[in-house]
Amino acid sequence: MIGLTGGIGSGKSAAASLFGKLGAPVIDADVIARQLVAADEPALAEIARTFGADVLTGAGELDRAALRRIVFADSTERSRLEAILHPRIREQIQNEINKVRAPYCIVVIPLLLETGQSDLVDRILVIDVPLATQISRVASRDRLPREEILAVIEAQVSPGTRLAAADDVIENSGGLDKLATRVNQLHEKYLEIAIGQSGS
Repeated sequence: MIGLTGGIGSGKSAAASLFGKLGAPVIDADVIARQLVAADEPALAEIARTFGADVLTGAGELDRAALRRIVFADSTERSRLEAILHPRIREQIQNEINKVRAPYCIVVIPLLLETGQSDLVDRILVIDVPLATQISRVASRDRLPREEILAVIEAQVSPGTRLAAADDVIENSGGLDKLATRVNQLHEKYLEIAIGQSGS
């Protein structure tokens, strides 16, 4: 189980997609989180009770922008949200891991280190980019103001902490071709490791 992590805007989804195209199963905590907060899901009801009806749209769906402003402005509020979501996300990740029959699997957990979930994986792969790249990518992708982007980055562990925990690193400030080359290299490496473990 390869835990893929990195800061916001680092290119985690792009890297995971490339691993998926090579045949690796991909379990994505963000995808699971979105499913958990879909309309009529118990987690969404608990979020609404905790943070108020203002975090819901008129259609009863989660207003992500409203919730983000609340939780990244106050670490206590962020902890309340994490207490609702993280146990549910972890349980679902574990359920998905239990179904994996492939040589290796990519488990995308943006807050892998922040939430202490390293025990779910065998290796940690960090996607790393400079701060300026993070900011420009997120600003372009999500149309967020710089202050909100920095608040999200500051809520995550430092790049140094992330890199210190890494077994493998992809430096992803280049283009998609460079990312694909590095993913291919790691794909071969992970297959070799998996084959070695199965033979031992």
